[in-house]
Amino acid sequence: MGIFNTSGNEKNYSADEIAKAAQEMRGYMLISIHCAGSGHTGGSLSCADIVATLYLRTMRHKPSDPNWDARDRLFFSAGHKAPAWYVPLGYTGYFDVKQTALLRKYGSPFKGHPDRQKLPGIEASCGSLGQGLSIAVGDALAARLDKKECRVYCIMGDGEQQEGQIWEAAMEAGHYKLDNLVGIVDKNLLQIDGNVSDVMGIDPIGEKYRAFGWHVVECDGHSIPALIAAFDEAARTKGKPTVIIANTVKGKGVSFIENQAGWHGRAPKKDELDKALSELGVSLPKDEMIALAEAHQKKVSADIEAALPKFSKSYWWNAQDTMKVGMKSTKEGFGEELEQNDNPNVVALGADISGSISINMFHKNKPERKSRFFSMGIAEQSGTCVAAGMAKEGKIPFFGTYGVFAAGRALDQVRTTVCYGNWNVKIVGAHGGVSVGPDGATHQALEEIFQIAGLPNMSLLIPCDAAETKKATAAMIGQINGPCYIRFAREATPIVTSASTPYKFGTATIITYNGEQPKFADAFTHQLSTDAPSAKEDIAIISCGPEVAEAMRAAWILKEEFGITSRVVNLSTLKPLDKRAMLSAASETGCVLTCEEHQKGGLGNLVASAILTECQFPLVFGMIGVEDRFGDTGAPWELIKAFGLAAEHIAKKAHEMAGKKRK
Repeated sequence: MGIFNTSGNEKNYSADEIAKAAQEMRGYMLISIHCAGSGHTGGSLSCADIVATLYLRTMRHKPSDPNWDARDRLFFSAGHKAPAWYVPLGYTGYFDVKQTALLRKYGSPFKGHPDRQKLPGIEASCGSLGQGLSIAVGDALAARLDKKECRVYCIMGDGEQQEGQIWEAAMEAGHYKLDNLVGIVDKNLLQIDGNVSDVMGIDPIGEKYRAFGWHVVECDGHSIPALIAAFDEAARTKGKPTVIIANTVKGKGVSFIENQAGWHGRAPKKDELDKALSELGVSLPKDEMIALAEAHQKKVSADIEAALPKFSKSYWWNAQDTMKVGMKSTKEGFGEELEQNDNPNVVALGADISGSISINMFHKNKPERKSRFFSMGIAEQSGTCVAAGMAKEGKIPFFGTYGVFAAGRALDQVRTTVCYGNWNVKIVGAHGGVSVGPDGATHQALEEIFQIAGLPNMSLLIPCDAAETKKATAAMIGQINGPCYIRFAREATPIVTSASTPYKFGTATIITYNGEQPKFADAFTHQLSTDAPSAKEDIAIISCGPEVAEAMRAAWILKEEFGITSRVVNLSTLKPLDKRAMLSAASETGCVLTCEEHQKGGLGNLVASAILTECQFPLVFGMIGVEDRFGDTGAPWELIKAFGLAAEHIAKKAHEMAGKKRK
């Protein structure tokens, strides 16, 4: 057991050497997270001793040949602890460990959640909790079929044990008596919403695994001798898989991070980094790594800016003395309405990310509502059906999580239980679009319109800013009796409407640019499509969500640069679709461009279908959206530019289309 070099010689580390290396790994993790400006600090530090023991003593692996057939395999089911995977790989020679300074940078292989296609040593891409153990079961079964002697390891979080898929995999491993499989639970007792025992208790976790046919070993997850003994015991165990319950401390090694749930996803500032490295007692090339990260970011920023379409001046947000705009996250509008709405039948169900999506505002400042807030833990599929059960009894349940889970992981539950039953369930899909930023592809919801819009009985709302999100949330409570899904973003985006701006569920809003003003929002008028007269504009730009603000900015560019007039259509409701507004936009302009922060065609196909089934006139039609690819790691606004979703891209495309119409 141990690391094999290019000559085939094996190197083993002593317990003291592993303990020293674990501290250095913690230091590298902290530097990389600091350079990124975001990342999962607490959980990465808690499992440092585990990964150090695995990579320096327990696992057979060969850094010079990452795909060596005889290697042991390690899977991370808790993919958010990516720094705890990247650093030991670099530390043991798969690449220069200093390169981990590029964590969460655009164009870097060190994604917010690991991508096996980008980095040597990563056995499987991950990021959605609960899936890693199933992959490990499949790998262990394949190894048995091929008569390989390799062992398979899987690191899981303790909050992750709330996912039902974990127990499906546990049952499978026990059924097939996979004694070549070792699960490791990093039991640090904390998750995003607080103590695991408060969010959704998992104990007695050891007894549960025993009931599924596993051998269970509990140990101090920060004692290298205890970890070595646990892994050795697992290797000796025959006829059943082994799970090691490693009792750990979240944020281990740094006094002000230890046992603090708030450090789950927070990066250390410079003074905090210096203090942490001092407490760890390590001397690492911090300044060199920071310089490396800065140089990488400088080049990336220059390359993205160079690729952005250019005009006579910069029209970027707040780049001029006029057209100023404020920024606010759409999720805040959702939280504000939940807080202020007095309907006594409203209940809220959280999925461990309550503060992240603002659903906690339902009770945060109104403790008397705490009894109407239910923590479901990390269990999106069950939570969806629990909401349906509450709706059956007359409640108005809001169940919220990230869009990739709300619309993706729980799609069958949404379809069969919520929509087929036609229950009054309100599903909240947060973190829509690439502007989610550095968490990367696994957490950037780009497919929800495809997944949700085709479901019978479902209403789909995608408001453009925080103010409109508040109104849409009110409509979900007071106007819509049946299944509905609201999609909103994470990043602060332009505030382009106000409390007095016209809004009506199911009706599009027509936005017209009237000339530059000190405030961006004042340069536009908004009218419901039923009230807006035709202005015979040159092009209609149809959009939804925060991309509407980019469409508005594109209208500004088109008018000032080319004299092209635009009808911006804000489709805050995608289902039911305002078909009349679509047909009017097409027939009265003869030129339609759809824009979406989503896979191209989510919005575009709905609009095209509405228009082309009744279109009896010449039409130039185009779409802007994500081009059949997953999202990526990077800063929110640089991803909007890199994915071709900025107003500059819209204006360039619209200018070309208007030119075709004139021919």
